[in-house]
Amino acid sequence: MQFEVGQCCVITRRHVATLLDLSHQECEAIMVSAKRVAQALVKTYQPLGILTFQNNGVFSGQETPHFHFHVVPRQKGSDWGVGPPQLATFDGAGRQRGASHDADGDSQRRARVQASSRRLAETAALIRSNLHE
Repeated sequence: MQFEVGQCCVITRRHVATLLDLSHQECEAIMVSAKRVAQALVKTYQPLGILTFQNNGVFSGQETPHFHFHVVPRQKGSDWGVGPPQLATFDGAGRQRGASHDADGDSQRRARVQASSRRLAETAALIRSNLHE
């Protein structure tokens, strides 16, 4: 799913489930890589901001039991709709703690974010063209 065009995940080569399982060297490599991806996203999309996050365990919202660090370009009008309230909409990023999530429209949002293999490949190629050492 592509909740945001250009949304990327930095993942480890070694299988580990959560942040707590990473070595010190892997932590360093993840952050260096996330910065490179963020720079490429800024060059590619000129976003209003870059959202980074990582979930540890089912109760934090982790759906895939393999460490991955999200790097997401955010634009005005972003509407994830699912997930923690602070991630749902760009304008709602500063909403008060404890604000509830309105699930109306979640199924339509999920359908909207399904991306074809072709679209994902085109997006990856565009970002990769702006990814520098």
